[in-house]
Amino acid sequence: MEAYQSGVGVKTGDMADEYYSKLRPEMADLLPKEARTVIDIGCGAGRFAASLKSSEREVWGVEINREEGQKALQLLDRVLIGDIRQVLTELPNQYFDAIYFNDVLEHMVDPYSLLQDIQAKLSENGVILVSLPNVRYIRNLFQLLVKKDWAYVDHGVLDRTHLRFFTLKSAQEVFKNAGLKVETWHGIEPSRKWYLPVLNALTLGYFTDTKYLQYVFRLRRA
Repeated sequence: MEAYQSGVGVKTGDMADEYYSKLRPEMADLLPKEARTVIDIGCGAGRFAASLKSSEREVWGVEINREEGQKALQLLDRVLIGDIRQVLTELPNQYFDAIYFNDVLEHMVDPYSLLQDIQAKLSENGVILVSLPNVRYIRNLFQLLVKKDWAYVDHGVLDRTHLRFFTLKSAQEVFKNAGLKVETWHGIEPSRKWYLPVLNALTLGYFTDTKYLQYVFRLRRA
């Protein structure tokens, strides 16, 4: 069986268990404490979303991979199985206090219009929580600029299933164009390469944004 299904960002085979069952404490930390209705788009097997549940919090999921979605059904209050675009109309309007996109937007052909359309599903003070790989990550830049290579791999910035690529600057512009404002953001999984501080010192901080493998954001409607 192939490890990837082209175009839909779905992994199968031996790597699926780890890929679909990640816990993301840095994303959980972005969730407002007062959020009572949460949906995880691309919820995988549902472990992360389930970690957000409480007696006062209802948690939904959407998952394109049927096998993983069936697992999530055992953990979450409700799971819709299918492409988010196809099931979007099944989600209630003005309902969710938080909508998660954990490493999901980069797998989509058109994440831009989805960010606009899904705002109709937010409650009055709802937030959108996003994590994105950073294509300007220093190790990726090293491969491109020094080794002259752009090789797709099983996971990471150049995951074979990624259809879109973002820098910190371009991600912020995408959110702005979608009618969203960035309430907070930070980088995660920093590089420990010795030469990065040297580069930053020599270029007056030009490579600061290359330190982190990913950036995470909490967004509100502008």
